[in-house]
Parts: sequence; C-alpha cells; structure tokens
Amino acid sequence: MKYLIVGLGNIGAEYAETRHNVGFKVLDALAEASNTSFTTDRYGAVAEMRHRGHIVTLLKPSTYMNLSGKAVRYWLEATRTPLENLLVIVDDIALPFGTLRMRTKGSDGGHNGLKNINELLGSDAYARIRFGIGGDFPRGFQVDYVLGQWTDEERKLMPERLKLFCDAILSFVSIGAARTMNAFNKK
Repeated sequence: MKYLIVGLGNIGAEYAETRHNVGFKVLDALAEASNTSFTTDRYGAVAEMRHRGHIVTLLKPSTYMNLSGKAVRYWLEATRTPLENLLVIVDDIALPFGTLRMRTKGSDGGHNGLKNINELLGSDAYARIRFGIGGDFPRGFQVDYVLGQWTDEERKLMPERLKLFCDAILSFVSIGAARTMNAFNKK
C-alpha cells in the first residue's frame, strides 16, 4: 500500500518558523524520527519511508501554500497513491494551539492551500489533520498572525505536539482514518 503525506507551508527561510509552516514542521519531525531525509524533487521536497510494510511518501510542496494542489496532484499520480491514502497536514486558526483535528473530507474552511487542493483534485474526499495555531490576533491582522513566529510558550510545547501529530500520521498509515480519528481527535 502506498501513502502520500503532505505538509503544507511556504518555502524560504523567512517562513521557516512561522505558524503557517506547521505542516512542514510536522513532516520534518516525522522524517527525523524515521531516519529519512528530504531531497529536492519536482514541485517540492520529498522523502520516502516505510511503516509496517507500507511505502510512505512525505511531501513539502515548493509551490507556495496557495498553489499546493499542483504538487499534490502531481505526486498522487507519480506515486500512484489512491486518494483515500492521501493525508494533508495544515494549520488552523480556529483551533487552540496544538489541537489535533482529523477529518476524512470536508470544506477548505477558508484555508487557501486546501482550497487549491480541492480545486485541482476535483474532490474534498481526502484526509486532513488540522494543527491548531490559535487565533489570538486583532481583527484584520490574520495574515500577520499566521506568518508570525511562534511564541516562547508555543516553542516549549512544540516537541510534545509534534510527537502527537507524528503518532497520528503513523496511525493513519497503520489502522486507517476512522480508528485514528477515534484515538486522536480527543487529545
């Protein structure tokens, strides 16, 4: 079985430690824990790992957030991964910091990366894990907030949250979306 795990973010050093790049951050943690590393390839940085007999491709698109669908569509086709084995990790301002919310389909929720993926795949029937980044910003400052740096408190809590998200990804690969949602959406 093949799986494609996509962490959304923006390329470039200026975005590396921003809230909007938490998808990249989760995949970096998973790659490190799995003793694999990313190489630059078409439309992104790609790593491959095995988990319980499954081939898992990790993708950090280089197309920038709002055009993520181009990379996702290409790598789904290139790896011949079925849509039900796609998992996208994305930031969410509607959830408190570090909250994990997994769904098997749904709207983009105002997230431009998911919107582009939905448009280019012609479907919203793929799994996604939302990483809560909180919404503690004044009205009209959403862009500054999501492209802002983590607070000191968030940085301290990040390692345990990253481990939780990595565990959820490996659970998705091992036991599927439904059982993973039951186990992880409560944490």
